[in-house]
Amino acid sequence: MKTIENKAFKRIYRKELTASEKLLPMDSKGYFDLAADESHTIMREITAALETFGIDVEACHHEVAPGQYEVDFRYGNALTTADRLLTLRFTIKAIAQKHGLRVSFMPKPIMGMSGSGMHVHQSLFNIRTKKNAFYALKDKYKLSKAAYNFIAGQLNHIKGMTAVLCPTVNSYKRLVTGFEAPVYISWARTNRSSLIRVPHWFEDKPNSARIELRCPDPACNPYLAFAAMLASGLNGIEKNLKLSEPVEEDLYKFNEEKLASKNIDTLPSSLYEAINELKSDKLIHDVLGKHLYNRYIHIKTKEWNEFKMQVTEWELEKYLDI
Repeated sequence: MKTIENKAFKRIYRKELTASEKLLPMDSKGYFDLAADESHTIMREITAALETFGIDVEACHHEVAPGQYEVDFRYGNALTTADRLLTLRFTIKAIAQKHGLRVSFMPKPIMGMSGSGMHVHQSLFNIRTKKNAFYALKDKYKLSKAAYNFIAGQLNHIKGMTAVLCPTVNSYKRLVTGFEAPVYISWARTNRSSLIRVPHWFEDKPNSARIELRCPDPACNPYLAFAAMLASGLNGIEKNLKLSEPVEEDLYKFNEEKLASKNIDTLPSSLYEAINELKSDKLIHDVLGKHLYNRYIHIKTKEWNEFKMQVTEWELEKYLDI
């Protein structure tokens, strides 16, 4: 029991474990750590289970934060990939539960540690030729005009679809500088501080040409997220949108003046800002459809209003005794 007294009132508080105090990562390993232990065995079991569902796991490794893992599976069309993603979430949760563990796809479960993203690799294929429409042999980045237009479309509508790609209050705790999460609206090849990255691929595999959008997180609805991403990219092709120059420098080291000189904008910093951006983007409105759009805005606004009324542990520590 902890008693806090004041001249005007007296309240008694019972100290209970908060949700954050109950979080204990199952390991303390780091990026690409290959130590054989229980977590390694569990991840092998998860991989085997996913393969029985027809999900070809191409890579599975430990990420930066303790207890954090990345699972990459083979590409497919948007609808199939969304189905596989939901199957993956359910499978991982079920197997973890068997081992007395709790899996979370929360974007930022632990303060001060790297959050969890859902980087999405995208490409378009010609239905007739079966060839990758993003590939161009003679281009510096080996990307076609369609690919550049597609990137421009996504950058143009990224603010409007952020509420769909990053749909929770917690999502914006991940989108901060210092943890390799994208904050600035830009693109590049090797720059991991950029929003859209152009991954390297083997020169003899032109069908591997693709771009990577780095802001979506695993809490999103993949069907809505992929629909918004595809529509915004195709809008860029349809309108022949011009793409800005790539920025290969570390954007986290840019000051406000340098960001302004390169016309680099930022993603919404809260769910509230993202909702307002969604309200002003007609394309994303049309993608969702009138009924779903209105329901989504209503639900997310209610979620934000619920959050505004919360009194957090940080506030108690910061202000209780002043």
